[in-house]
Amino acid sequence: MSALQTEFDFTLPKGYVDSTGTLHRVGTMRLATARDEIEPLRDPRVSGADDPFLTVIVLSRVVTRLGSLSQVTPREIENLFAADLAFLQDLYGVINFGTPEEIDEVRRSTMAEPEPVSAPAPVDDFVADDGDDDVDDDDLDDSPMVTRRRGIEEVRSTAVE
Repeated sequence: MSALQTEFDFTLPKGYVDSTGTLHRVGTMRLATARDEIEPLRDPRVSGADDPFLTVIVLSRVVTRLGSLSQVTPREIENLFAADLAFLQDLYGVINFGTPEEIDEVRRSTMAEPEPVSAPAPVDDFVADDGDDDVDDDDLDDSPMVTRRRGIEEVRSTAVE
C-alpha cells in the first residue's frame, strides 16, 4: 500500500514578481479539503459560486509555498501572470481530480527546456496571396498542438438584462 501524496511541487511558467522585483517560480500546492472550497463562498468579496475571485481565494489556501514568500495570500494570486494562474488552475484540477499520469504530465510541462527554433529561410520575393492557389486547407498538416488546457471556461456575467 502506497502513501497518499498530499503536497506537490511545481514551477510556474513565468513566475510571480513581488514588490521588490524578486522572481518566485518554485512552489508547493497541497490537496484541497472540503473546507478549502466551502469557506471562500462565505467571503464577502465573493458573490457566488461563479465569481472568478473564488478561484483566487481557493488557490491562496492551497498554495503553501511560492519562492521565498512567507505567506501566499489572494493578493499574490491576483498579481500572477495569466499563464501562471491558468497553470495553477490546471494543477489544482489534476492533483485533486486527476490520475498520477496527469500529475506527472503537468509537472513535466514546466520543467522541459524549450526546443531551439530555427529561423525560417529568407524570402527574396513577396507574392501576394490572390486566394487562387492549388493548396486546399484540408491538405495542410493537422498535427495537434499539445496544450494543458482542454478549453476555456466561460465566466457567467451577473449583469441583469
